[in-house]
Amino acid sequence: MPISIIAKLLQEAKHVVVFTGAGVSAESGIPTFRDALTGLWARFDAAQLATAEAFRADPSLCWGWYEWRRLKVLQSQPNAAHLAIANLAKHVPQLTVVTQNVDDLHERAGSQDVIHLHGSLHSPRCIDCGWAHEAPLDFDGLHEEGGRIEPPRCNVCSGYIRPGVVWFGEMLPERAWSAGLAAAENCDLFFSIGTSGIVFPAAELPLRALGTGAKVVHLNPERFEISSQEHFVQGPATIIQTLIHEAFG
Repeated sequence: MPISIIAKLLQEAKHVVVFTGAGVSAESGIPTFRDALTGLWARFDAAQLATAEAFRADPSLCWGWYEWRRLKVLQSQPNAAHLAIANLAKHVPQLTVVTQNVDDLHERAGSQDVIHLHGSLHSPRCIDCGWAHEAPLDFDGLHEEGGRIEPPRCNVCSGYIRPGVVWFGEMLPERAWSAGLAAAENCDLFFSIGTSGIVFPAAELPLRALGTGAKVVHLNPERFEISSQEHFVQGPATIIQTLIHEAFG
């Protein structure tokens, strides 16, 4: 679809939802679950470390791997897509950012009140009682053989502190999911950026937006199947810069 038409949709929109996936953070150098891991973690399957069962079976291995991911995030910087999305808030009456990413790059770029559907690497909690734990900037042991780090203990019940992300088999955080649904159902323009829309229930959001009459635009490097009611722009996440410039100069 021509960028000029998408830009016109932006100009006319009253409430824009930007829904982001791993493709946005990947442009900041953050590996996705589909990427081949390198170095210390090359021999591990990321999906097999992303369950409560894996954590309970080997807490130090699982915690060490997630701390490695958190370190990668802290060493990365928001890219042009993150910055453009934050800048969009200055041009439209209402902007809601919903992300499947577990990093804080949207916030560091300047986006406010980001809805994190899959939790955050920076919000660990007790695996037993749910007590919120402040994550220290301590990565000692990440470069030792095996990469194991003993997880902290909960100050309330002495249980292990687990990463604050949503693992396979877990429900999305109720508050975040409700907020994401409400935004999708009350917007008039829905951008899906850097996600193929195949991971449910998060992939339901563009469908909800479409069902209430919103225009839905997918921005992704690789083309995938969409309905005749949706629009597709092929390219990197940073193409949002071009759209905003075209719409608002």
